[in-house]
Amino acid sequence: MEDWTEPINVGVCPNNNTHFDVIVVGGGPGGSAAASYNAMKGRKVLLLEKEFWPRDKICGDAVGGKSLRHVKELGVKVMIEKTPHFRVDSIVMSSSNGKNVKIDLPKEAFEKLEAGYSLPRIQFDYMMFKRATEIVLENGGSVMQGFSVKNIKVDDEGGAKKITGVVGKNSEGEEFSFSSPVTIGAGGYNCPVAKTITEVVHEEPMRDIEHYCGAYREYWTNVKGCEGDSGSIEIHFIDEVNPGYFWIFPVNDGTVNVGIGMVISEQRKQHGIKKSLKKMQKNVIENHPIFKERFVGAKLVEGTEKGWQLPFGSPRKSAPSYQPRRSAMAGAMCVGDAASLVDPFSGEGIGNALVSAKMTSEIFDESIHSSGFSEESAEIYMKELWDKLGPELTNSYSLQKVVKKKWLMNWFMKKASKKEAIREMMTEMIAGKEASGGVYSKWFVVKALILP
Repeated sequence: MEDWTEPINVGVCPNNNTHFDVIVVGGGPGGSAAASYNAMKGRKVLLLEKEFWPRDKICGDAVGGKSLRHVKELGVKVMIEKTPHFRVDSIVMSSSNGKNVKIDLPKEAFEKLEAGYSLPRIQFDYMMFKRATEIVLENGGSVMQGFSVKNIKVDDEGGAKKITGVVGKNSEGEEFSFSSPVTIGAGGYNCPVAKTITEVVHEEPMRDIEHYCGAYREYWTNVKGCEGDSGSIEIHFIDEVNPGYFWIFPVNDGTVNVGIGMVISEQRKQHGIKKSLKKMQKNVIENHPIFKERFVGAKLVEGTEKGWQLPFGSPRKSAPSYQPRRSAMAGAMCVGDAASLVDPFSGEGIGNALVSAKMTSEIFDESIHSSGFSEESAEIYMKELWDKLGPELTNSYSLQKVVKKKWLMNWFMKKASKKEAIREMMTEMIAGKEASGGVYSKWFVVKALILP
C-alpha cells in the first residue's frame, strides 16, 4: 500500500543563482508532469512548490481516461492503484425535470483499469509530485517545497522582452534567484508566470468572469447510493444551482466528494453576490426532494468545506491575441489552469493540464533554445495547444450554453437518453482519452442534437 501521509524528501537545496534548463513554478499535476516530461529528456529541471506535501487541493477529484495515459507514462498509475480509490464505470447525469441519463464507460477499459478513477487530490497530487521528484533528481535537477515565487524576471534588452527566471523565498525567508531559458507556469488560476505574460508584459486580461467558474467542495461519509469501491460519478443540472451543476463523486472508503460549480458571472447575475455556493449546496442537501433522502444519516467531514476558482478554456469572442488567452511568450509557457484550459462543460482540468505539460517538453529544445526560449516557439506552442484542445473546448462551451437555459437542458437530456452519439460525446468530454475524430468536428453537436 502506497502512503501519501509522509513528508516527501526532495534532497539538497540548490545554490542561489543556479542556472537550469527548465524551471517549473507549481507542483500540482500539471507542474509535476511538466517537470517529469522535461527531466525524462535529460534536462536539468528546477521544480518549485509553495506548499509542503502532503497538501490538499480542492477539486472534484475525478481522473479521467485522458489523464490516465500520461499518468501511466510517468509511472504514477501503478502508485495510485496501491492507494484507496474509486473506480469509475459510468456517469449519471440529470436535468431539472428529473430525467436521468446513465453513460456506461467502455467495459474493456474498465476491466483494464483505464476507464477512470476518483480519489482525493491529496493522494493523487502526492503521487504525481513524489514521482516527479524522483525523475527530476535522477536527471540532475532540484526540487524545492515551501518556496514562494515573489518575482518573475523579465529581460527587456533591445526592446524584446523575455522571461529569464524567478526570484523567491523559501520557508525560512531566505531569498533565491534562479535562471533558465524557459520558465513553465503551473501555479493554477493565480499563477505568477501567467500574470506576468498576460497582464504585465502584454497588458492583456488574465481574468474574465464570463469564463471563470466558482466551485465549492465538501467531503461526506455514508451518502446513500455511493457504497462500494466502483460505480458511477454523478452530475446533476438541477434548478437550485442553475446554471451550474451539483456533483456527487465517491472517492474511497465510503467518502464522497460533494460540490457545486457555476460560472461566476452567472452566479452574480442570477443569484446575487451574497448567495454563496456553500449556501446553495446546504439548501440542496437539506431540502431537495431527492438528495435530502440520500443525506439522511450522512456526516460532513469537518474542515473540508472549501471553495476555489476554475479558469475555463472557452473560446473568447474578442480575444486580444491567442485562444483561449495568451499562455506563452519568449522565455515562458503555461500549462493547465495557468493557461486557462479547464473544460467549460464538465469542469475537468487535469487531463488538459497533462496534455499541455507534455507539449512543453516537445516544443522546448535545450540546444536550440540555449540562449532563451524564442517568441516564435511561444507562438508555435499556443497555436498547437489550441489546435489540439480547441475543438473539444469549443464544443464543451456550446454545451455549457445549453445548460444555462432550463428548457433547452431538459430537451438535451431527453435527446441524450435516446441517442448514442450524444452519450458518446458526453463520455469523451468527461472521462475520455485524447480528442480525436468526429466527436469534436465543427458540426458534431448540431448534427447530434437535430438529426433523428
